[in-house]
Amino acid sequence: MALVMLRAPLADLAGGREHPVDGATVKEALVALERTCPNISGWVLDERRTIRTHVNVYVNGELAREETAVGDSDRIHVLPAISGG
Repeated sequence: MALVMLRAPLADLAGGREHPVDGATVKEALVALERTCPNISGWVLDERRTIRTHVNVYVNGELAREETAVGDSDRIHVLPAISGG
């Protein structure tokens, strides 16, 4: 299983920072995460199941997209954009 790592505020919504998930691609892993943590539904993936423009996803430190392959020992970091003034 891959491990999805979340930062605040997503970690707060999901009930923790680390979540093991099944999936062969980033998209499959994030859909599995939404199934186990329904409170984050819509925050990472949009209604078309694509990564929202204000969210960056990395697999083992490399920028990833929905079709990026994921292996059992991979770490998927989900980073929402931070803005302020």
